[in-house]
Amino acid sequence: MALADVLKGRKVVIFAVPGAFTPTCHSAHVPGFIRVMEGLKEKGVDEVICLAANDPFVMQAWGEATGATAAGIALLSDADGSFADAIGMRFDAAAAGLFARSKRYALAAEDGVVTVWHPETGRGCEISGGEAMLAAL
Repeated sequence: MALADVLKGRKVVIFAVPGAFTPTCHSAHVPGFIRVMEGLKEKGVDEVICLAANDPFVMQAWGEATGATAAGIALLSDADGSFADAIGMRFDAAAAGLFARSKRYALAAEDGVVTVWHPETGRGCEISGGEAMLAAL
């Protein structure tokens, strides 16, 4: 299914992380969205999606390991980084062995139109985290 179809007529939050099981992504970014899921639903969010440049099998295992899947977060694969590239959020960190990854960000879209854009500027996830998204909505 195309992302445009997922967004059509819906309010969706998408957040992206550099990689499944990576330190900040695993211990802060995903848990932050798990904590605010009820609040996001109360604000009318139909779906929360986490994107990472990992294969779908890793994303499935990560969703189970973090509790994100049980919380209702869809963990989707941007395996080749093409979506991150298309929106100008791709990066490589050769020293860390990371290639074609996504910078950290969060967005809210209503009927396919981005209404909130939170690109992370630091090393953490304060700007792109769940609490910041909930406050912005």
